[in-house]
Formats: sequence, C-alpha cells, structure tokens
Amino acid sequence: MPRRCALVMHSFPKFLCVDFLLVSVFVAAAFGQRGGLNDPRPLQDFSTSYQTAPGTGVLVFSVYAERSSIHLDRQALLKLVNRTTQAATWQTTEDTSQGAFTNVPYGKYDVEVSAVGYLSAQKEVDVISSLRASQIDIVLHRDPEAVNLDLLNGVMPPQARKQTKRAISALKSGNFTAAQKQLDEAFKSSPSNPDLNFLLGYLYFQKKDFGQAQTYLGTAANLNPRNAQALTLLGRAGLERQDYPAARSALEQAVMADDGNWLPHNLLADTYLRQHDYRKAREEAEVAIAKGKRTANPAQLVLGEALASLGYDQEAIQALNVFLQESPHDPTAQQVRTLIAQIQGHQASQGSSDGNQSSNNLIADARVSGVDPLAAVPTPEFSVKSWKPPSIDDVRPSLAPGVTCPFSQVLEESGKRVQELVEDVAHFAAIEDLFHQSLDRFGVPIRTETRKYNYVASISEPQPGFLNVDEYRADKLNLAGYPDQIASTGFVTLALVFHPDMRDNFDMSCEGLGDWHGQATWLVHFRQRDDRPNRMHSYKVGDQSHPVALKGRAWITADKFQIVRMEAEMVKSMPEIQLLSEHQTVEYGPVPFPKKNTSLWLPKNAEIYFDFRKHHYYRRHSFAHYMLYSVDTDEKRRAPVAKPGS
Repeated sequence: MPRRCALVMHSFPKFLCVDFLLVSVFVAAAFGQRGGLNDPRPLQDFSTSYQTAPGTGVLVFSVYAERSSIHLDRQALLKLVNRTTQAATWQTTEDTSQGAFTNVPYGKYDVEVSAVGYLSAQKEVDVISSLRASQIDIVLHRDPEAVNLDLLNGVMPPQARKQTKRAISALKSGNFTAAQKQLDEAFKSSPSNPDLNFLLGYLYFQKKDFGQAQTYLGTAANLNPRNAQALTLLGRAGLERQDYPAARSALEQAVMADDGNWLPHNLLADTYLRQHDYRKAREEAEVAIAKGKRTANPAQLVLGEALASLGYDQEAIQALNVFLQESPHDPTAQQVRTLIAQIQGHQASQGSSDGNQSSNNLIADARVSGVDPLAAVPTPEFSVKSWKPPSIDDVRPSLAPGVTCPFSQVLEESGKRVQELVEDVAHFAAIEDLFHQSLDRFGVPIRTETRKYNYVASISEPQPGFLNVDEYRADKLNLAGYPDQIASTGFVTLALVFHPDMRDNFDMSCEGLGDWHGQATWLVHFRQRDDRPNRMHSYKVGDQSHPVALKGRAWITADKFQIVRMEAEMVKSMPEIQLLSEHQTVEYGPVPFPKKNTSLWLPKNAEIYFDFRKHHYYRRHSFAHYMLYSVDTDEKRRAPVAKPGS
C-alpha cells in the first residue's frame, strides 16, 4: 500500500500523512472523427486507464453533436450532482470530447452536460463498482435560438482590404466614382467575400441600378445567410424593380435574421400589400410599429392602406392620420390626405355593405395616383463596422441555456490564479511589439507606426491591499519614445480586477457558461463601484492623474479557472481631459520555458481603442521571445535586446 504525505497550511506548517489504495481502471473507448462529408474516417479505438480509491468508481462521458458518430466541436461542461448529498462536482471535456470523473463514491447521481450553442442534456447514472468504468454517451442537440458561431465572413488579402477601406470612406462621402474604382479592384482578388459583394450591391442601389444591386446583394446573402443588412437591402431592391416574389423571399429571411429591426418588417408588409395579401400586410406593419415606435412611422401608411383594403375604414383613417401627424412634410403627405378624403367619402356614400370590394378599388386607384408606401421609407443609410468594438453592455454573448454558475467558486479560484499571475509577471522579460494607428472617423488608418521595446514588468505591494505595477521599456522611458507621444502601460495586468485585494472594488456577476475558441468558459461581468476606491486605471495628463472607472467582461476557463480574455471600457466619458471613449482587450495563455522545464500563465497581447483629444487611435501590444530571469533586482532590469530591424 503506497504512503503519501501532503502539506496542509494552517497558522503553522504541519505534515499530515494519509494512507490510501489506488485502483486502476482501464477503459476502451471508440472515437469517430470525420475529415469532411465525403471523407469519412473509420472509428478508432483508444485505451485509457484511470485510478480510483476503494468504494469509488469512474464515470467516462463521450459527448456528441446531433448524431452519435460526430464529436462535439467545442468543449462541454459536465456537472455531477450526488442525489443524496446534493454535492456538485464540475469537469470539462478534452479535445476528444471526452470527460471523466474519478473517485466518485458509490451512489446515484444526476449529470448535466452543457455547451454553448446546444441544449443541455441530463442523465441519471449509478456508480456501483470500482473495477469497471461506466461509459456514458451524451448527444447534444442544437439550440434553435442560439447564434450560429460557425458563420464567418470570408478573408481578404491585405491589398484588397486597403482598397475596401478606401471605398468605404468614398461611399460615406458620396464619391461613387472613387468607390466604384476601389471596389472593382478589390473584387478581382476576392469575388467570394460577402462584405465586398454587399458594398457593391449598396453602391449600385445608390446609383439606382437595382438589377446590378440585386445581383451583388443576392451573392452577399448567399455567402452569409444571416446578414440581415444585405437581405433587407436585397428585398428593397426587389420592391424597386417590382419583383415582388424575390422581395418577399429576401425580406422573410431578413426578419428571421434580425427580428428586432422594424425596417425589414415594414418592407415585408409593403410587399404583402402589393401582392394583395392584406392580412399579412396588416400583421407585419403592426409588428414594425411595435418594434420601431415613432421611428417606424412609414409603417402607418402601409397599415392604413391594408386596413382600408380589408374594409376597416375608420381604423385606416386613424393610421393614416398618425402618419401625417408624425410626418406632415413627407413627400407623400398630400396624396395621403387625398386618400383619407376618398375613404371618408366612401364611408358616406357606400356605408359598409360592400366595403371590401369598394375599398380594394379605391386603394388601387389611390396607388395609381401616386400613394406609394416605399416613397415614405428613408433612404438606406450605409452602416459600416465601428472603428472600435461595440460597448460591453451592447453585446449579448452566446451562453449555454439553463446552466447554473458556481459564482463563489469562480471568484475564489480565479483569484488564486491571478495571484499566481502576479508572481509569473514578476519573473519574465520579453520583446514587446507595439502597433499604432491613427484613424479617421470611419476607421480608415491615416498613419501607422510600429515600435519594438525590451519589456520588463514588476508588481509590488507597498502596503496591504495596494498593488503597484511598474513596466520598464529600455531606452524608451519618456513620451517621445511613443507614437503620438502617448504612453500606454499597465494594460497587460487588467486581470488584477479579480485579485482578492482588488475585486471588492467592483460589482461582479456571473453571466453563464460561454465559449472562447472552443473552450468552455464562465463569463463574469464587472463594474467599478461608486462607493469604493478606484485604483485600477487612470490617465496622467501633465502632472495630474485622472482615475478612470471601468466595466467589462472576463472569460474564465471552466476547468482550471484561468482568465483567458479580458475586455473593459470606461463607465463614462471624461470630457475634462478630452477622453471620450476607451476600449481594451487582453488575452492570456500558457507560455512554455523548455530550458527551465516550466510553463507560466502570461499576457499574450493587448488591444486598445481610444478617442482622445479629438483623434481616434488603435494600439496592439504583443509579446514574444519570452525569457525567465532571477528574482534578483539587478537581474530584473536585464531585459532581452531587440535586434535592429527585427
């Protein structure tokens, strides 16, 4: 019987020796992988051994997607609950979509398997033997309400990307000739890029060449079926061409892709109206009004015409009057007033006995005379991706449905990992690459600069509860060494938000189980508390320091509780120093040091977007050529040397 000793820390060191027996359990598992739909690979058998104590067993789970022959393409979270004690244990699957629990006491258990984009699955299991592992297959089914994370826009060569950015700037300024030239050149190298096809479709729509617009927008929608913007404009181009079946098809897809936007609902209502499907026209117009409120006033015109066609004259007049009240100077206003007068005259002369047929004829005559709902819809505005990421609170990350977050454990364990990060940061040096861009208001780079620094960091605690971060960049210690004379420091240590000495300064909440590059992660939202000191972030202008309150989100691995990504932004702008916005992201990961036979969890890169002194800036700090050094003070300052031109 082997004998092992574990060190248990109390107020003084004490050795506690425990006797135990380990039982080896061998498991043969079949795993299937596919190279593609036309390249099926045979199932392969793998044998794995596990160790478990007497009176306990092993549970091995294999997780599949939809069909039992296809492994789940992302990490899943396994939650095992003892039905007697209600004690919960957590585990994650590995790259083979397999996860195992060992040392599970005999008894009955409930297991819940969850993954982002899929519905959770539950199963009851019994543990009755130490000699043989229980092998359980779990099949997860797609969550119909989840966003398909596999839909990505196509890549674009660097030159084509530059040409596209120039085209965007030209489109915004209304210079269609210059935009056409740049887009045509970019299209030659990237004809299958959905963004390029959308931009060309938008360009031709603005030039009122609706046939060409339909061609490019249709390609964009086929390449990215969830692009509601392309689908909406495609439907509108169909309406302009009176190609109502094509318009209807595109707009029905648009409302499914973006149900919260009033415009595709309004255009779809107009399409139904033109196809004489008045009931559907009424329904869609009412949906548009409910979602867009006063912004969706053009839908009142469609609603009024649909109601009149259905014989609801009084309700039709009411809707048309609302349209006039909200848009008295609309180009169609006079025709709408004429239409109201005709409906009122129809009421007086015909009554309601044959209202439906008379109204149909009335509306047909009115449309011929110039009442066109499409004319009341504002000119489509070109929407481009912002030069900075969306606000933290504007993003709704995809979460596994119905998964309870062990929030206390997440905070406690991630705090321990951050304490380890503090120690790790104090033991490395690196070559830092700084990529800096000054951007115009559309996000197009005006100027790009790069720098290399010899980077060393140290973290100290001058007094309990106060952490001090110092970064050293050899020979670049003044502002002249930074692009635009703006120094950016301390961003790599954003994870200190979760340090036990810092986290009480923030309101925190666990949003649920998310995903980061296929790895199951807990998503935690944080925000600086107004009643607590702000010691995390500040801007120094001249001799004055200005604290900046932050809010953000962290991605914390579900198995090891390591912080892999942090995203943060200002709680509010600071016009007193002309700092209107700032958004930062930091990624962390393991860095191996083979010569030292160790691996440290360190920052990999940091990105910063900020609007400062009426300028837009983007920066990316990345680290390479990591080097460990002694904790001796003199050795700390000896950083690796960046070779000229490297």
